[in-house]
Amino acid sequence: MSSTNQFDIIIVGGGPIGLACALEAKKAGLHYCILEKGCLTNSLYNYPINMTFFSTSEKLEIGGIPFVSNNIKPTRPEALEYYRRVATSNKVTIHLQEEVKLISPLDGKYQVITSKQTYLAKFVVIATGFYDIPNTMNIPGEDLPKVVHYYKDPHFYAMQKVVVVGANNSAVDAALETYRKGATVSMVIREEGIGKRVKYWVKPDIENRIKEGSITAYTHSTLMAIREKEVDILTPEGIVTIENDYVIAMTGYQPNFNLLQDTGILLSNDEVLQPAYDPETMETNLPNIYLAGVVCGGMNTHVWFIENSRIHAEMIMKAVKKKA
Repeated sequence: MSSTNQFDIIIVGGGPIGLACALEAKKAGLHYCILEKGCLTNSLYNYPINMTFFSTSEKLEIGGIPFVSNNIKPTRPEALEYYRRVATSNKVTIHLQEEVKLISPLDGKYQVITSKQTYLAKFVVIATGFYDIPNTMNIPGEDLPKVVHYYKDPHFYAMQKVVVVGANNSAVDAALETYRKGATVSMVIREEGIGKRVKYWVKPDIENRIKEGSITAYTHSTLMAIREKEVDILTPEGIVTIENDYVIAMTGYQPNFNLLQDTGILLSNDEVLQPAYDPETMETNLPNIYLAGVVCGGMNTHVWFIENSRIHAEMIMKAVKKKA
């Protein structure tokens, strides 16, 4: 294997936490490389165009580098610009558009096989986030082109009949933005109303739009079937069929459990599927393989965020330096 493909540490995932790990590795004098299957901060790139973060800008900072935004809470474009500047100004070693396929032990180190080449490293950090694999509804018609699990731009849905599935931040943003671009919006909500985690400055807006009838909300309901021009909704009163052009299914996302399991990382034997790791060092059940960021929560994707998992980078590199 070429020496150019051998590193002290490989970081899987080029999001904010993967970048934070790279900055700490560089500070520790470790030879590192980030492998990212998409673009830089791929998950943030796939966020809705008009999204505003819940966190303030200083809580999104990594590596002690200031994040200056126009308002207290930064927007998606500001975050993309910030993390890009962090990566370029620090000359972060990152290979983009290169998916990790397999991580396996080899001669006391780990062989990392990607879609393009093979690497060797003593340490591996998995910081793959959770936004790449949507939770499916498993209903007839979900595979139709009119159904999306990622919402980007409201203009596309102007003057269309739109069903939004879900009641948390992503669903609420999609419902409000498409409504304001002239869409006829219906929300399908499993529970009794809008989720408790919805941003506090948005929650009254969506609740008032529902109350006045501008947006229709089917509560205690589920989407049953999707067809080209209509959908079936199971409500407490029975099945309701409405005309429909597009379905925006904001049903949540999950980590890449296949990569974790194929690597040999243990998952909890319940619906959470939480990977095993030492909370003091972030080391998994496999020696020298660490977890960082939201992937640590398994299906509990609302436990870890950028602001409370930035510290994982420091914890990991502190543990790695003791072994290196």
